[in-house]
Amino acid sequence: MSTRSFCISIRLLKIFGFFHISEVIRTLLLLTYLIEKVPKFACLRWDKYIYDKYTLRAQGALMRLLLVEDDELLGDGVCMGLTQYGYVVDWVKDGQSALQAILLESFDTIVLDLELPKKSGLEVLRAARAQNITTPVLILTANDLVEDRVKGLDGGADDYLVKPFDLEELSARIRALQRRTTARAEPIIVFGNISIDPASRQAYLNNEILVLSRREFALLQKLLENSGKVISKEQLVQTLYGWGDDIDSNALEVHIHNLRKKLGKEFIRTIRGVGYIVESKS
Repeated sequence: MSTRSFCISIRLLKIFGFFHISEVIRTLLLLTYLIEKVPKFACLRWDKYIYDKYTLRAQGALMRLLLVEDDELLGDGVCMGLTQYGYVVDWVKDGQSALQAILLESFDTIVLDLELPKKSGLEVLRAARAQNITTPVLILTANDLVEDRVKGLDGGADDYLVKPFDLEELSARIRALQRRTTARAEPIIVFGNISIDPASRQAYLNNEILVLSRREFALLQKLLENSGKVISKEQLVQTLYGWGDDIDSNALEVHIHNLRKKLGKEFIRTIRGVGYIVESKS
């Protein structure tokens, strides 16, 4: 058992909140084995290998994040923790790769470390904003100096979190950034007789729980947050899937079909050759 795998396992146990000693030991051994033996387990795909009882939170909403962090251990922990909270996480470890990803791909939020190789986080931020990239950026840093916080915020950051931090707080800040981005003051999204709560990852139809898969939930959230606007197929696919995910050619159409079965055939309109739209409520 390597020290790195052991530390990652301990972090996961803290996230899951296991307290019974026998459960802790069993889970610790399982997690450590998987981290060492299963390819890509350390970031995007680990929830496919753990029993459902340990991944309850991962059944909720998806949101695509770019994590930019060069520290391997911290990056592993944050990546796995955010995956457990229902996010799709793509992880890069230097500023140059981060800027390339930001310019070429679409993300809901960027979690950006400042101390990076090849290009600093502040340089990445300024270059992205210079290209009119408006994606919300949350800065992570070990430096708590007011001067550095001011530089980051003036450089285009939307929020700031000092290491060490709690994953609950990080997740809450990401949700708050998304509310501001979509000009939504209330944490609950209400659209006619449909309401969704991104924090608890619950959806309701006529005040009754609406059972959705996590990708159906993410798709519904994206469409409702942009009601009245046409969202391209590419944008929706990038919201639902990360770099490490296997995507069938008709995967998005399947999710759209499932939502129509649950919410009505006319709920989502196809704009042929462009994308999909949920019409605004008058």
